[in-house]
Amino acid sequence: MFQEMKSDIVIIGGGIGGCAAALSACRTGKHVLMTEETDWIGGQFTSQAVPPDEHPWIEQFGCTRSYRQYRNLVRDYYRNHFPLTPEARALDRLNPGNGVVSRLCHEPRASLAVFHQMLAPYIHSGKLKILYQYKPESVELNGDEIIAVTVRNGLLNHQIVLTAEYFLDATECGDLLPLASAEYVTGSESQAQTGEPHALAGPADPMDMQPITYCYAITYHEGEDHTIEKPAQYDFWRDYSNTQFWTGKLLSWQVPHYITLEPTEYPFFPIEGGPTSRWTYRRIIDKNNFMPGTYDSDIVIVNWPQNDYWLGSIIDVSEEEKQRHLEGAKQLSLSLLYWMQTEAPRPDGKQGYPGIKLCKDAVGTEDGLAKYPYIRESRRIQAEFTVVEQMVSADIRGAAGAERFDDTVGIGAYRIDLHPSLGGRPYIDLSSYPFQIPLGSLIPVRIRNLLAASKNIGVTHLTNGCYRLHPVEWNIGEAAGAIASYCLDRNVTPSQVRNNKMLLQDFQTGLERAGIELHWPSIGAL
Repeated sequence: MFQEMKSDIVIIGGGIGGCAAALSACRTGKHVLMTEETDWIGGQFTSQAVPPDEHPWIEQFGCTRSYRQYRNLVRDYYRNHFPLTPEARALDRLNPGNGVVSRLCHEPRASLAVFHQMLAPYIHSGKLKILYQYKPESVELNGDEIIAVTVRNGLLNHQIVLTAEYFLDATECGDLLPLASAEYVTGSESQAQTGEPHALAGPADPMDMQPITYCYAITYHEGEDHTIEKPAQYDFWRDYSNTQFWTGKLLSWQVPHYITLEPTEYPFFPIEGGPTSRWTYRRIIDKNNFMPGTYDSDIVIVNWPQNDYWLGSIIDVSEEEKQRHLEGAKQLSLSLLYWMQTEAPRPDGKQGYPGIKLCKDAVGTEDGLAKYPYIRESRRIQAEFTVVEQMVSADIRGAAGAERFDDTVGIGAYRIDLHPSLGGRPYIDLSSYPFQIPLGSLIPVRIRNLLAASKNIGVTHLTNGCYRLHPVEWNIGEAAGAIASYCLDRNVTPSQVRNNKMLLQDFQTGLERAGIELHWPSIGAL
């Protein structure tokens, strides 16, 4: 069973980049079809249950106007619908979870509500149609152009053939690229390819990627027992040890420090004068922000070093191997939970915290795990321009700051942050300068009407480490939606815009009018 649908722009993937692209294109009057693999749009914010990772200046500058609107609406969601304490309500910069990792730690469901709110005018007016639980299945090409993308809903066994002038890949793994025969790379490049000091000294390794993580939410109830059924792979993960790039047992409070790699212990609950606790690190609800009785417990997201899964890739492998690794990642996360409930050492000499409760409602699933794994690294297009380590590294650039790009379409900032990889490499965490997003990194080398709109832009394994975070993905998607719309209005291609000074300046002026910052003020490295 299949049908056909036509639009100005088709966006495959309803994550952060996809939603930002839809907003951008719809506000210029374009009709957009957007698919989403799960039943929640919002990607990292929602279906992956990852509180926002942002730069230190996010409250003042360094993001697009629409991203700032999103942040404000999240705070308004809690102010308008929740019984906050007077102290919390008085905070201009309310942080619902008071988590350490972000100035805006909040529930995935709050993000979902805000995405629906922001997209509502275009959904109601018919400019935006979202197809939930559809995945790309095949692509029809005519030379170097995409004619149509066929998507399938496996639950309904239903296919839809989507046609448009422009197609944006906003999937979490760059799933449209192989279907469209677009040139792309995966994993770690070699020094010979990129000249990057921290690239591989030997041959490139396409399977040396960052790990995936199945995040989940927990609450805590002292004196109660919420121990889950023992996971099928628990014995394997309890005994799993790695001394190649880890500190030994994976299920432990001790992990390598992300910069020094020295063994470091982070306690479960806060200890006065001690290091950051796992409880406060990614806490998305601090119950003390709300009137008594609203929440029985804080809510905490478990996205920790201990549940990063590095035993295999889900990209460019057989479906059987992909499912095996997805299940392995789920089993690791559940095994970490079971270990915490039953065997984890406590400061009082006891073992286990049976009062830890899996908070299924927070992520909207029956098994309590996020709807989709947290994807740090995607397939990446071979782009007209690729950002490499030498362009953003503080050590390499010295006092010059990040390299400036004439074709800038936005900005971002984050350290070059790579978790232990599938190739057996430890953390790589390097100081970087706030950077620009070049338009050339969104444009494939060959396919004329395809644009990258997520983490799949022209970056390397290393620079993906700083271009992969929430506000940057938003800016990438927003710029992708904007350039597609601009090209439709003027009957030009993205490559022509990039390589024509007058067109480029005109396009960039429109971006600035739309509230997209193209340049950083003078600030230091992270």
